[in-house]
Amino acid sequence: MRNLTYFIATSLDGFIADPTGGYGDFLFEGDHMTAVFEEYPDTLPSQARHALGIDAPNKDFDTVLMGRATYQVPGGPPSPYRHLRQYVVSSRLSTTPPDVQVVSDPLATVRALKAEPGLGIWLCGGGRLAATLLPEIDELILKVHPIVLGKGIPLFAGDFPTARFAKASTRTFDTGVVFTTYAKEEVT
Repeated sequence: MRNLTYFIATSLDGFIADPTGGYGDFLFEGDHMTAVFEEYPDTLPSQARHALGIDAPNKDFDTVLMGRATYQVPGGPPSPYRHLRQYVVSSRLSTTPPDVQVVSDPLATVRALKAEPGLGIWLCGGGRLAATLLPEIDELILKVHPIVLGKGIPLFAGDFPTARFAKASTRTFDTGVVFTTYAKEEVT
């Protein structure tokens, strides 16, 4: 069975974007970015992969799931992750390129995707979608940036059940960014 991984940048106070959905306060230079390029190239937008000369086969993910606001980031391309199967959760979005599928039931979609063979499924945002999918999230990879936003879009937004995760690994970079991986603990 495939895993759903919430791989996301967050501030020290738990926000994945500012109140307008912007993420310009996060660090985009430094040794932590080298780690992203080398270890998580599947999570780079197709334009960035092309600019960096990355055309290797996907190694961790073959599918990306995102909320409408994440998909419709201002200035973003209409097909941001052409190297992945792309799903956008929305009840309002109607026009997308043929390689971007709009779905309205994220839990049913993830459960069906998990039953298929393949690589992992990457949840790349947003906070409300993450809260909805929390029962299905198998792994969290948090890229914690050394900033405090004070307000914005939280890592998980809305009502959601309690879930426990066990720390699997932590890496600290010279930039001050810390990657921490958590695996879902099974309830006994």
